[in-house]
Amino acid sequence: MQENLQIKQHGVEVSGESFLQGVKDCIPTLLGYLSIGFAAGVLGKTSGLSITEITLMSLLVYAGSAQFIIAGMVAANGSASAIIFTIFFVNLRHLLLSAALSPYFRHLSPLKNMLIGSLLTDETFGVAMAQTANKTYISDRWMHGLNITAYLNWVIANIAGAFLGQWITDPQKFGLDFALPAMFIGLLVLMMVSRAKVAVDIVVAISAVVIVVGVSLVTSGSVGVIVATIIAATIGMVVEKWK
Repeated sequence: MQENLQIKQHGVEVSGESFLQGVKDCIPTLLGYLSIGFAAGVLGKTSGLSITEITLMSLLVYAGSAQFIIAGMVAANGSASAIIFTIFFVNLRHLLLSAALSPYFRHLSPLKNMLIGSLLTDETFGVAMAQTANKTYISDRWMHGLNITAYLNWVIANIAGAFLGQWITDPQKFGLDFALPAMFIGLLVLMMVSRAKVAVDIVVAISAVVIVVGVSLVTSGSVGVIVATIIAATIGMVVEKWK
């Protein structure tokens, strides 16, 4: 299968890559997925969830930050309504991620867009955005290769963590609670290097930190993240256009 190809969909010429290329482009993030997924499985097990519940959570929730929060709230005997409400607000950022990528898939039908969006994560979003340079459209085959590879690795890692978690009584001792922020830091650095717009990225980063801290003082941290994402992204767009 050719990796660089022209795909014609709905009368639109799409400059894209194959499914196999999407799988290959996902490889750099796999170690992060395996480590974070393993940590999520371990924390889920130590919080009292069964292997079946952890497996279903990885299949249906498929969100690292949400699964860490669920494990913590279950361990603290949080109510089902509180967990659902919290996860809803934490994952609202996916609306922003999908909105940012949607222009590159406007040649697809609503159903195909839903299939792509249902498996979109922070990490696959970062890889996809790195592919948008000088492109009007992105191949859905490439995106499916990227998303499915990440999804399968996440589920496998969660199950492995759930199995081995019964022998790990203190996840913090091994630094497993830091796995998620560590991966986000790594992705941020890689994106900043690939963009080669360090000045703009630093302005956005500082703005986001200031905003999230300020908003978190008067409301919840989840709301602070959402507000900081919207405002910092707007600042970055203005600064980039101004330059």
